[in-house]
Amino acid sequence: MNKIIVSLLLCLGLIGAVQAAGDPAAGQAKTIVCGACHGVDGNSPVANFPKLAGQGERYLLKQMQDIKAGARPVVEMTGMLDPLSDQDMADIAAYYAAQKTIVGAADPKLVERGEDLFRGGKLAEGMPACIGCHSPDGSGIATAGYPHLGGQHADYTAKQLTAFREGERSNDGDSMIMRDIAAKLSNKDIEALSAYIQGLH
Repeated sequence: MNKIIVSLLLCLGLIGAVQAAGDPAAGQAKTIVCGACHGVDGNSPVANFPKLAGQGERYLLKQMQDIKAGARPVVEMTGMLDPLSDQDMADIAAYYAAQKTIVGAADPKLVERGEDLFRGGKLAEGMPACIGCHSPDGSGIATAGYPHLGGQHADYTAKQLTAFREGERSNDGDSMIMRDIAAKLSNKDIEALSAYIQGLH
């Protein structure tokens, strides 16, 4: 059993390495249009657009592929990725992954509750802690494609958690991990968790 688990983890790492074969230098030149919403270096100045700086290549590439294919509808991105090849998207992902995230500040009134959820989950309701996939500092697990959350805009995170909970976002795979987790979060939980993540680093 242990050999199977080790083999699976190695495969995940290899798949991530194969998918993330982008060129950051080439990617920078391809992000000129992206910068209008996501910031020149991937640190979006507008809270409803996600920060892409420091995000894992594998995760970014998957999201772009899903958006382009229609598996993840994002109205603001309609048609934006259509002219891009797989290599273009890999290059863009590599560029943003190489940038440094600018961390925001957490709402002091929500930190305790947000931290409890992020680090401890809601075990009585079967919700695991976020740190299992997103790491204690919110950096995620890039080789597995688990996203970097630390420093993300609270408004954006809240919107995504709500979309997972309501079934409006379903590109978390057949295992439905995020949909199952978000289903256990109240509006107040989402507010606290999103605020905590905004200041996490």
